[in-house]
Amino acid sequence: MGLIKSALRKPISILVLVAGILFFGVGAVRSIKVDIFPAMNLPVIYISHPFGGYTPTQMEALFGKQYVNILLFVNGIKSIETKNITGLTLMKLTFYPTTNMAQAAGELAAFCNRVQAVFPQGSNPPFIIRFDASTLPVGQLVLSSPTRSNNELADLANTYVRSSFTSIPGLVAAPPFGGNVRTILIKADPVLLRSYNLTPDQLVESLRLNNQTTPSGNVRIGDYNYLTPTNTLIKNVKDFENIPLYKGGVQNLFLKDVAVVEDGADQTSGYALVNGKRSVYLNIAKSADASTWEVVQNLKASLPRFQALLPEDVKLSYEFDQSAYVMNAVESLLTEGAIGAILTGLMVL
Repeated sequence: MGLIKSALRKPISILVLVAGILFFGVGAVRSIKVDIFPAMNLPVIYISHPFGGYTPTQMEALFGKQYVNILLFVNGIKSIETKNITGLTLMKLTFYPTTNMAQAAGELAAFCNRVQAVFPQGSNPPFIIRFDASTLPVGQLVLSSPTRSNNELADLANTYVRSSFTSIPGLVAAPPFGGNVRTILIKADPVLLRSYNLTPDQLVESLRLNNQTTPSGNVRIGDYNYLTPTNTLIKNVKDFENIPLYKGGVQNLFLKDVAVVEDGADQTSGYALVNGKRSVYLNIAKSADASTWEVVQNLKASLPRFQALLPEDVKLSYEFDQSAYVMNAVESLLTEGAIGAILTGLMVL
């Protein structure tokens, strides 16, 4: 009762207070991000270092321990957790809550580049990933075609669709799943190799020497300086068959004499079924500081532009839309809030 009497004694003050709440509330509603979770900004960074063919014990000895020895010098680090499986070392680095994560990520990248010198030959730099629990999947982009193979669809998704995601703020996408990476297969016949006294290493050496990039040159003729490109890269798959295999001074062989060249793909390790059919899809996620609703709406608006980049027989569709659940939760919240406001008003009256 005291609150009601105070409001009746000072109606102007209460009116100004209500107007202020309404003004700032409208501003907050317009600027707030529609999502399930807030940006948690967890002080966690992951390091993923793949290297094919090594056992978990080898990955731990040659990669995991080397990383731990040098990453202890990164400022603000609290703990390091490692997990080694066949061909992969995965590390979870936890920092103290007050750590500047931008500075920590920069130091981490510098130390990771420095430690590359002690790794086995042929090792590539690792993947450094900043993880946040609010980075959630929001849907999937599905590519389908009645005439093209999944390998071709995966190549189109990676080349044209995924590269265009930079135009959508807050959108994060993993590589396409459902198809294999395009690969030029050289299938050497062991019997023919032995008959010509050749080894697989000699085939690899010939491939390297006859398919490499070399810089262009200039030819000055009179008052003109011509740019002369060099034709050292193989453009057609069939041209691989004509690579010469030098076997001393006896004779020249060609790759087609001892091997078969195919335009194929790597071995299938997994596939995706969408509506019961083999398909290729891109898993779409939002970044930690982005709104699920805004990311999905911008993606749907960009679908015609993405479709125009693909051949006519390839269909691009957005499936498993997760923004509907977010909007349903927001609508339920607004409904419950309105009911609570009405009941409170009735109690006051």
